[in-house]
Amino acid sequence: MGERGGVTVRRMTRRDVDLAIDWAAREGWNPGIADADCFYAADPNGFFIAERFGEPAGCLAAIAYDERFAFAGFYMVRRELRGQGIGGLLVREASAYLGKRTVGNDAVPAQQETYRKYGFALAYRNIRYGGTAKTAAAPPADIVDLGSIPFAALCAYDRGLFPAERAAFLARWIRPPGGAALGLLDGGRLAGYGVLRHCRQGSKIGPLFADRGEIAEALLTALTATVPGETVFLDIPEPNAAAGALAKRFGMTPVFETARMYTGEPPDLPLARIFGVTSFELG
Repeated sequence: MGERGGVTVRRMTRRDVDLAIDWAAREGWNPGIADADCFYAADPNGFFIAERFGEPAGCLAAIAYDERFAFAGFYMVRRELRGQGIGGLLVREASAYLGKRTVGNDAVPAQQETYRKYGFALAYRNIRYGGTAKTAAAPPADIVDLGSIPFAALCAYDRGLFPAERAAFLARWIRPPGGAALGLLDGGRLAGYGVLRHCRQGSKIGPLFADRGEIAEALLTALTATVPGETVFLDIPEPNAAAGALAKRFGMTPVFETARMYTGEPPDLPLARIFGVTSFELG
C-alpha cells in the first residue's frame, strides 16, 4: 500500500485494532472494553495503520457500510510524529478505499479544520452527557432483552435510524459483556432499543433509538438501573432538544462534544428519534 519517507500504510489485523483502542483510551476517548471485536466486524478491510520503520505511527478507520455510506474514525498519529505527513498518507489510502461514498465522522473541536480540508462539512454537534446512574424500580413488561427480538426485525428497525445496514456489527454490539441490550415493544412491535456497554471509565449508552420521548425515557431508566451508582455517558445529537432535556432530567451534564461532519450529501436521518448515538468512532 502507501509508502513515503520510511512510512508505510497497511490494513490492520484484528490484533492491531486493540492497539488503536489503547491509543484512543490515551487520547481520553474512553472506548468500550469490548469495542474491538464489534468494530472490526463492521468492516475488516476498513482499518489502516501507518508504520514508521516498522513501528506503529498512526491509524485511521474507514468503515464502508455499503456502496453509498462510510464512516471514518480512530484518526490518530503518535504525538512525537505529528506534522510529518503521516496523517495525510493514511487519509490518502483510506480515501482510495472508500471511493465516492458519502463519509461521516465525529471530529473533536481541535480537528474540525483538518477535516474541512479533506472535504468534510459540519452537519451538527453531538454532545456527550455524563452522570451517575440511579436505582430504579423493576422495568415494565414491555421492555425486553434484545436477544428475544428476531434479529431481522432489529436490523430493519435500526436501518430506519442509521444510513446503512450494519448486521455484522449489530450481531456483536447487542451482546456487550456484562452490559445490557434492551428493546421496548409497543403492540408487539419494536418501538425503541438501547445498549449499555462497559468502558474504560464507567459505561456508555448507545445507541438509544426510540419512536417517542417516553419510550426513550423508559429505556434509559431500565439501562441505567443495571449499573446503579456508576458513571454513565450518553452521546446525543444536539438538534434533538428532547434528548438533551432527557439527559438533564437524569442528572447528566455535558462533558464533551464532537462535530458530526460529512463529505457529499448528508444522510437524511430522523434525529428526533435518535436519543443516543451508537459511537463516535463508527457513527
